[in-house]
Amino acid sequence: MTDLGSRVEFHCHSVFSDGALLPAALVREAEVRGHSALAITDHVDESNLEEVLKALVKYEKATRGKLSLKFFPGAEVSYIKPVFIPEYCRKARRNGARIVIVHGESPVESVYPGTNHAAVKEAGLVDILAHPGKITEEDAILAAQNGVYLEITARRGHREGNHHVAAMARQFKASCVVDTDCHTETDMITQDQAYQLCKEAGMTDEEALTTVRDNPQALIKRIERR
Repeated sequence: MTDLGSRVEFHCHSVFSDGALLPAALVREAEVRGHSALAITDHVDESNLEEVLKALVKYEKATRGKLSLKFFPGAEVSYIKPVFIPEYCRKARRNGARIVIVHGESPVESVYPGTNHAAVKEAGLVDILAHPGKITEEDAILAAQNGVYLEITARRGHREGNHHVAAMARQFKASCVVDTDCHTETDMITQDQAYQLCKEAGMTDEEALTTVRDNPQALIKRIERR
């Protein structure tokens, strides 16, 4: 039987944006599903970036060495006009975000056109482009060149774009990870479920294994080198 490795979740929301749970509750839900690492990447914009990251960084410092999994404070830059996305990604890093996600152009939400492009065009700026269901060939190429992971998502509505994202990633050699965009305890998934999402998106066995086992560990190494 293939070893899928341990589950890693990079995209989840707490009460500090639009989630239902405190960080401690999210950590516990992740533990019982076999996660080895969890990032809380709450939505941030002009109104709340400093406050959200202050709270998440405070939690990370207070629990350092006390958790059974790795925890990373992060941010999902959301609904920002594309021209300002780089500014807010850098601001998130300065305020303690260990991982930066951009809320991509999904099939079901009206973020600004050009958001996907702004997220992938600069190397070292964005770690994950979340639910980028409308991604173009040009932007898939840039994601591959600049080390931006494309998200295969478990979230209802967003997942309608998974097959397209997987196909673009295959064609242009971009890397993918599986996330849930978790808002409640019922949103989290196991590693087996993550693997099945990849298969449903049209990935081969090898592609699915790389996506759920190898790519998350590579991203963790990147985060920890910072």
